[in-house]
Amino acid sequence: MRAIVLRFGLALLLTGAGVAQERPNIVLVMADDLGWGDVGFNGNKVIRTPHLDAMAANGLVFNRFYAAAPVCSPTRGSCLTGRHPTRYGILNANSGHLKPEEETLAEIVKAQGYATGHFGKWHLGTLTKTVVEANRGGPRGVVHFSPPQANGFDVCFATESKVPTHDPLIKPKVFQKGESLKNGWDAITDHSESEPYRTHYWDETGAMVVDKLLGDDSKLIVDRALPFIERSVKAKQPFFTVIWFHAPHLPVVASEAHRAPYKEHDVHERNYFGCVSALDEQVGRLRATLRDLKVEDNTMLWFCSDNGPEGNQKSPGSAGPFRGRKRSLYEGGVRVPGILEWPIKVTKGAVTEFPAVTSDYLPTVLTALGLPVSTQKPMDGMDLTSVIAGKLVHRAKPIGFHSRNILTWNTQQDKLVHDSKQDQTELYDLLADPSESKDLAKAMPDKVAEMKTALMAWKDSCAKSARGEDD
Repeated sequence: MRAIVLRFGLALLLTGAGVAQERPNIVLVMADDLGWGDVGFNGNKVIRTPHLDAMAANGLVFNRFYAAAPVCSPTRGSCLTGRHPTRYGILNANSGHLKPEEETLAEIVKAQGYATGHFGKWHLGTLTKTVVEANRGGPRGVVHFSPPQANGFDVCFATESKVPTHDPLIKPKVFQKGESLKNGWDAITDHSESEPYRTHYWDETGAMVVDKLLGDDSKLIVDRALPFIERSVKAKQPFFTVIWFHAPHLPVVASEAHRAPYKEHDVHERNYFGCVSALDEQVGRLRATLRDLKVEDNTMLWFCSDNGPEGNQKSPGSAGPFRGRKRSLYEGGVRVPGILEWPIKVTKGAVTEFPAVTSDYLPTVLTALGLPVSTQKPMDGMDLTSVIAGKLVHRAKPIGFHSRNILTWNTQQDKLVHDSKQDQTELYDLLADPSESKDLAKAMPDKVAEMKTALMAWKDSCAKSARGEDD
């Protein structure tokens, strides 16, 4: 398959039958700390997510979709590079940055004539060299300055890290009973009783955004994303849009309207549930705009979360039936909601048990565009186009994970968990035991040895990349 680029920039593909077809638009939507069990299409009976449920019913649901890491920054890097984050030094939240040597998906598609826009949380480097803000911004984080516009994005509306999920730049001066700076609060009604949260939005020129920043944060993000999409469609230019919501990362804050359905719950729960519903509402608004612009059919619209839910079992977020939560490499920390809606290619209401991961985005998109996937550097993701077509059900390429001293190796059926500090290894059959309750390591030493050898080889390959020694 090869691409033809017309004079006005609209690219077409020649299909096997020789019929010209517009190249797809690509939208990557990501929630922050949303658990696998926090959505209706995965069985949640409390949180209202009608728009995500409709997206699932009209698209392909991945029952085994994985974030590349159990925390946010590393996962985000994998979406844009197709590589595991240990290869380029983003080992944890607020660590490392996207390096110039890494070729991002935005850079690749921009070179093919796509308009590129990033909206929401960035968390892959600092956004300002002068203003002390967020976790690393300002002079203290200059070495990690790597904003979206330095990584292939034409238009940006981005924060370095977390913000409250309503009125994102402020917090209450006085907290009411049950409210906390960490967990969240009911949306502020008297703004004279607020103070700065000390995280800001920045645009593609490096300027701080100062207007229209009150209200639901998910809506503020989509408010900026939709005009970008509309301009691209009007210009007949394919677009690549990243929409990375802050919800439901702490502190969770919801408007009175969004928390009203959950008024019988405590302050933490009603704001958590409310901000998820507010996010869902904006997914619906995005989908409606794509329909209205008549680009829905050939837009790859992806949705996932960056890791499992925050807190412990008493926290509002749900990992469903899975063991572990955010920061854990057990399934609950990395298995997240996953949907692809792409009407021209995806069978309505399809569901797959194929294990997919955020690192798969880049090779999948490039294949869909008829572009080669680079072999100059090791690629951890794989092309999912055969899965999307319903022609592939078994993953031959295992998924490796590495967070702190824990490494795991996921195959189609089995999962090896290795604690390098304690030198302890566990083995689980994910098909028979998805909750990881029965350790089979002692009963299956040969399989443990085989999988551990492959895992250690992958670890060594990642370490080689981190040293700048990719072939």
